[in-house]
Amino acid sequence: MTREKNIIYAARLVSLIFTPFYLPLVGLIALFTFSYLNLLPLAYRLLVLAIVYVFTILLPTLIIHLYRSAQGWTLIELGQKRRRMVPYGISIVCYGACLWTLDIIHIYHFVSSIVIAALCIQIICAIINVWWKISTHTAGIGGVAGALFVFAEYFAFNPVWWLCLVLILAGILGSARIILRQHSLSQVVTGFLVGFLCAATGILFL
Repeated sequence: MTREKNIIYAARLVSLIFTPFYLPLVGLIALFTFSYLNLLPLAYRLLVLAIVYVFTILLPTLIIHLYRSAQGWTLIELGQKRRRMVPYGISIVCYGACLWTLDIIHIYHFVSSIVIAALCIQIICAIINVWWKISTHTAGIGGVAGALFVFAEYFAFNPVWWLCLVLILAGILGSARIILRQHSLSQVVTGFLVGFLCAATGILFL
């Protein structure tokens, strides 16, 4: 019994750490590390990362938490298909506000394309959720894999070890969502594929 509880606690911790909102921030960190954009002033890069963090991680997480607390729902109750539409709506609005802010301060379009790709993932997952529950957690990690794949093509670096790390994390995260009975295997895999394709095509063609 103790072992099962430890596994559940570990699964909850993994789900909490690897929220579906981290794709834009991770993508930008990779962009500022592996591309010519690492030549930009440090203060400029930190400003962009701070803006993206506030609008795509801090605000959605805080607002969703406050909404869940106001409704008296647990995390499992919030995970029900119908109730998931509110978190989707909150995150979509926050991502849109992030794009608007980046546009106002004239951030490079290539930087904004990462946020646009993440926004597309949120919108597509929300649409799919109307009929079928899909994992936004694995969609987020799938988006990281897709962005990494495109960046490797753009900037000619070997992404094998990074992709291996992301895939291992995706496996751990998907397993955690299944252990918590939030998703089935098909929902986890579909989420990863949606995230990968949206991020790869979005960054490549936007």
